[in-house]
Amino acid sequence: MSACFLGLDIGTSSVKALLVDREGRVVASASAPLTLGAPRPGWAEQDPEAWWATTGPVIRELLRQAPAITVAAVGITGQMHSSVFLDHTGTVIRPALLWCDARTDAECQQITQRAGGEDRLRALTANAAFAGFTLPKILWLRNHEPDAFARLARVLIPKDYIRYRLTGEMATEPSDASGTLLFDTARGRWSAEMFSAMDLPPSIMPEVGRSAAVLGRVTGEAAHATGLVAGTPVVGGGGDNACGAAGAGVLRPGSAVATWGTSGTVIAPTDAPRVDPRSRVHTFCHVAPDTWYQIGVVLSAGAAFAWLRDQFAREYATPGEATQALVSAAARIPPGAEGLLFLPYLQGERSPHRNPALRGALLGLSLAHTRAHVTRAVIEGGALALAECLDVLRELGCTPGEMLLTGGGVRDPLLRQVLAAVFDLPVRLTTHDEGPAFGAALLAAVGSGAFPDLGAAVAAGVALRPRELPEPQTREAYRALMRRFQAAGRQQQRERMEPGLADA
Repeated sequence: MSACFLGLDIGTSSVKALLVDREGRVVASASAPLTLGAPRPGWAEQDPEAWWATTGPVIRELLRQAPAITVAAVGITGQMHSSVFLDHTGTVIRPALLWCDARTDAECQQITQRAGGEDRLRALTANAAFAGFTLPKILWLRNHEPDAFARLARVLIPKDYIRYRLTGEMATEPSDASGTLLFDTARGRWSAEMFSAMDLPPSIMPEVGRSAAVLGRVTGEAAHATGLVAGTPVVGGGGDNACGAAGAGVLRPGSAVATWGTSGTVIAPTDAPRVDPRSRVHTFCHVAPDTWYQIGVVLSAGAAFAWLRDQFAREYATPGEATQALVSAAARIPPGAEGLLFLPYLQGERSPHRNPALRGALLGLSLAHTRAHVTRAVIEGGALALAECLDVLRELGCTPGEMLLTGGGVRDPLLRQVLAAVFDLPVRLTTHDEGPAFGAALLAAVGSGAFPDLGAAVAAGVALRPRELPEPQTREAYRALMRRFQAAGRQQQRERMEPGLADA
């Protein structure tokens, strides 16, 4: 039997899994959808038990597709920041508050004040307080659900909760720990000063191991639920952004990757923990040792398109058919959507505005515009928001010669053309499109001893497609559109400024 490495991704919209061999070939893949709860505007929750209930069947389907392989090791990735609250028995207390949940503005202000101001907070954690991070959610639980907080014994990130269910071990690794706002990102350890300032016991967070280190082994109970062999090693893994970058081969300074999923990101690795003094972008630990990355985050990239599709293309039998029809029509609309501009702030915005109160908008709408124009504007709005993030990273020293692209949306040529033009860079895809799960599988390969380090695993398993160049005429059109986009964003930022938020 040939040995393969399992990559498992606990996402917002689905659980995905794949098997990768030593040459980087994907030999099997499976996924199943998840639902997102929004009990109030700006809130986003999921049941961690649903993640686990979905994980077992997904892995079983994976193994059914490849009966002649053995799983040498498991790597796990997933949505960052989302908080799973557990009691002393390891039982989930309440639904998890997700990375895109925007209810914690008051707690962010409280964190900044208790830490001694934003400069001191950046010195301790490399980041400012954002509503999506883990610590604000813990304080929200203490402030608003004191009975639930009284039961709280441990907080886990989604992929670490699945590790717990697989292995019985509660552990994490630096890439997810650095997104909690309780981690000393520069030194790679929990911040005793932050726990003290927040009046929280350090015991609520798990031990930190390396991303490629074995942090547990599959239990007999988990083997029964998933079909894996008891004793199979499970490595640390990493947050979805870090694993997605690793899966695209983006490990060293000078490289960059943009992702287009539910959210959108632009990631640039660094060899030191560089921090934006205005906190427009974040600084986190990478899954490679002694490496960090800066990241700009757009909360609603693919999510904005999914909203448009689900609300205004209901006549199609499946989401896939609706997507194909909408994008095909949008491709016939000229760049700039004939004056229609979309601001993609459906859940507030992280980079560069730092404002959960921002909201989406269609500007310049007229009777002449059609659904195809709106679709084109929604695609362009998400792309422009990512380009705005890249501008900040360039200001901070990022100088990529090309942009790697990952995520489901970039399979479409229209989005790649738009991204190349707004970035003013050649863009490239990898020969696979599995995203974070692929990076998690590479970490599993390193942890099993198949490769000496992540760089060697990437060299063996990651290949790139040819460059796609920006079209000069389209590039010029988007330069003018970017000026409109940024002016409109600044105007809404002024109108929706909340206390404690700095104007970017």
